[in-house]
Amino acid sequence: MTPKDFRRWRKALKLSQKDAAEALGLKRRVVQYYEKGERDGEAIDIPKTVRLACFALTQGVTDYDGPRDLPKDLH
Repeated sequence: MTPKDFRRWRKALKLSQKDAAEALGLKRRVVQYYEKGERDGEAIDIPKTVRLACFALTQGVTDYDGPRDLPKDLH
């Protein structure tokens, strides 16, 4: 996910930077860094956990407590 993609994601969901930060569990400043693609002149990548959270929010998932029933082979 590029900084441009991240900003496009936020705008597609009609979220302010503040709202996106709250939904992702981040500080607003971090959202600004991700949209800019850098922090203090250093390039930064958007972590996989944030990219996956963006996808989850796009799908309407706002929280996750784990699977309700584990398959028998995972016990």
